[in-house]
Amino acid sequence: MSSNASKLYQYIKNNPEHSQALFRQALQDPHGALEAICDLGRNLELPVTAEEVKAHLETIDDEQTKQWVIKARGGL
Repeated sequence: MSSNASKLYQYIKNNPEHSQALFRQALQDPHGALEAICDLGRNLELPVTAEEVKAHLETIDDEQTKQWVIKARGGL
């Protein structure tokens, strides 16, 4: 399923509405943002677990994503 995490990440990254909504949610409720990412994956038929999302985010080498993770670290 890790390939699903990669595909879902690309979908979110390429969709500014989802990116912004998840970023705002992560600042207020990091755990809820993680659940929202998993829900989005299920809706897009790209099921992922929270652990898969966390593992995938750790492999990303892009400054914007790193900043997002730092700000949302509490729940991720």
